[in-house]
Amino acid sequence: MSDAYIAKKRADQLVAAAESLFAAGVMAHSGHANLSARLDGDRLLLTPGYVRGIRPEDLAVVSFDGQVLEGELQSVSAEIIAMHSVVYRARPDVGAIIHTHSPSATAFAVAHRPLPCRTEPMLRSGQAEEVPVVPWGPRGSDVSVRGIAEILRQRPTTAAALLANHGLLAFGPDSAATARLIVAIEESAEAEIAAAAIGGAVDFPPGAQEAVRAAIARVAS
Repeated sequence: MSDAYIAKKRADQLVAAAESLFAAGVMAHSGHANLSARLDGDRLLLTPGYVRGIRPEDLAVVSFDGQVLEGELQSVSAEIIAMHSVVYRARPDVGAIIHTHSPSATAFAVAHRPLPCRTEPMLRSGQAEEVPVVPWGPRGSDVSVRGIAEILRQRPTTAAALLANHGLLAFGPDSAATARLIVAIEESAEAEIAAAAIGGAVDFPPGAQEAVRAAIARVAS
């Protein structure tokens, strides 16, 4: 497959992922988010500063070091290139990254509280552990990026992080899987907050992750 074909396919996937997040109702009132997909080498596709109504041709191609190679970026997106590239550098298996201000997940970020994995959709979506909190740093700053890098070092299997006083950052093999994880995390955050009013959420029993994996394997076989 040519580089152009791969770039077009991943652009279409990013647009579909953005549309799915709006359809699921997990976006903030502002609709703020940024989405990216890995290309060949040290390049990525990035939304230009808005996502509502985004089209494939609106996406920009940028290098991991922040150079805009194709298209245009608003300054609001130029600030966050390092936030995406630090994840791609640390996780060669990551193919897409999504950052949102999903309201209930952001409530945990504002409270500086990790989000436990206590719902089966979250467990099945690739986050079979709590979502850790990255200490606050100005958006796109060296402080923020170093904090993300440190969480990735400390938690090598996490597929998401809460950015303190900011929002949610999730990553996965492709745009669709990452969008599904965003939805699962937001629903889990909503459930945690609701459960607090009736005595609090309860952890899975021991062996839950293995049981879910076995159930998935049975269906797939």
